[in-house]
This record gives sequence, C-alpha cells and structure tokens, in this order.
Amino acid sequence: MLNNPWQRHKDLISIHDLTAEEVEALFQLAANVKARPDRYRTALAGQTLAMIFEKSSTRTRVSFEVGMYQLGGLATFLSSRDIQIGRGEPIADTARVLSRYVNGIMARTFAHATVTDLAAHATIPVINGLTDLLHPCQALTDYFTMREVFGHTRGLTLAYVGDGNNMAHSLMFGGPKVGANVRIATPEGYRPRPEIVELAQADARAAGTTVELFSRPEEAVRDAHVVYTDVWASMGQEAEAAQRLQAFAGYQVTPELMELADKDAVFMHCLPAHRGEEVAAAVADGPRSVIFDEAENRLHVQKAIMLMLMNR
Repeated sequence: MLNNPWQRHKDLISIHDLTAEEVEALFQLAANVKARPDRYRTALAGQTLAMIFEKSSTRTRVSFEVGMYQLGGLATFLSSRDIQIGRGEPIADTARVLSRYVNGIMARTFAHATVTDLAAHATIPVINGLTDLLHPCQALTDYFTMREVFGHTRGLTLAYVGDGNNMAHSLMFGGPKVGANVRIATPEGYRPRPEIVELAQADARAAGTTVELFSRPEEAVRDAHVVYTDVWASMGQEAEAAQRLQAFAGYQVTPELMELADKDAVFMHCLPAHRGEEVAAAVADGPRSVIFDEAENRLHVQKAIMLMLMNR
C-alpha cells in the first residue's frame, strides 16, 4: 500500500498509540472497504492471519476470519487448547515460531502482557483483539459507527455507563483521537484504572476535548449524543456476577435515561447484551439502537486494520 499512514506502526495494541490523522486514515479506508469490497478482494492474497483465542468470541472470530477471506487471505483459529502457549511454552517462543509461518497475529487474551509480549518478540504485525485492559478494535469500530450516524465525530459527546473496564479504557483513548468528548459513569470501586484515565485526559487536553468521570449516570448522559454500555460481568468475572448485579443497580440504560440524552442520541453496546441487566430491552431493540450496525462495522474496520498493517 503506497503512502501508508500507518507505516511507523508494526502492531495495533492501543488506540493511545495512534494519532488523530492515523485514525482518520483508517476510517477513510474502512469506508472505502465497506462501499467497494470487490476492490480489495485480493489485497492480502496468499497471506495468513493466526488468531489466538484464550477467550471465546462470536464477533471477533467471525469478523476477522471472514475479513481475511474477503481480502483473499486465510485465517487460522488457535485456541489455548490447540497451541503450546496454553501449556507453558514461553510467549516469546510462540511469537518467533508464528513469525516463521504466518503474516500476522490477532490475539484475544486475558492478560494484556500476553499481547504486548507477542508484539515484542514477533517480527510480524500483532493485533490486539481484546485483553482485560483494552479493546481497541471495538472502540475504533464504535467511533467509525458514530461518524456514519452523525456524519462527523468532532464536538460530539459519548457517555459510557457501567463498569470501568477494557471498553471504557479504549473509548477514553479513542475520544481525543476523533475530537469527541467522553464521559464515564461508574459505581465507586468500579472506576477505570487511574493510569488509563491520566493518559486519556492528557490526550484530551492536547486535542481540545474532555474525558470526565461521574458517579451518577444521569450526569454523564445529559445531552450526550451517544449512550454506551457493556455487560456488568465480563468473561472471567462470572464468580462476581451476583455482587456486580447489586453494585450496578441504578446503572441500567433505560428509556428514561435515554430521554436525558440529546434528542438525536443513539444507543451503542459492544455485545453480547444482557437485556434486563445493563440495558432495557426497549432500548437495545428500540429505534435509537445502532448495536447491529456496530457489529457489522467490526468486519469493515478490522479489514482496514489488516490492510494498514499487512499490505505493505
């Protein structure tokens, strides 16, 4: 790919690593890929993406696997039961071996260090498909979808209600890159990690946007253009489900909460959604919901990510 604006990046680990111009270039490519997929059907011909999954997935697996196929390449699924990384082989060895076989690695893991270690030792691109700390592919997709809905993102406000988890972290990193303000409303004890907040707020000051934390959902949602939530207990937190159900009482996105947002506001969720918990069914399945547009756009944005990193 000539004049690739991502040329300085080998990997995609965090949106924090990207510039606003690089995110804009990704969105332009994703829009082109979505509008004219036929133009890119041989762009990664002969290339293979290794997909490492410690966590099961619907959207991540299918979108990357189908995306590679539509770009002319091959994706190979590797669960922790299938490869030696789950049986004590050093991550560095796995990275070096896969670098001899394939052209890129996508990893969906628990520990963030697994992805950063893969990237440190691989000689091929590594894509963070999700860790307990960050979910950059999803957040980039969310802001791409936001841009489709409103025609732009600059000056808009995204309000996130719920757990200060990997989604909250990546949305905070993404806002300053697209000129959007981000508000995070969480219960005490479930706030985003302070080091992530500090980095995101520094990015926001440089971009002329804001990243703010709230305790009450109503404060965050008022006049917001996007209302966003995620499950209260993520994969690996099943033992905490009952405790979290109690802690997050009052943080459900209801039709009444949506009424506090801007009159043209939309509802977003990274899915899977637990209707009756973090979101009311009337919201998730209502006219303001764009959750399935987000899900579709995972395919287009991730195809653009693979093109940026692997088509050189």
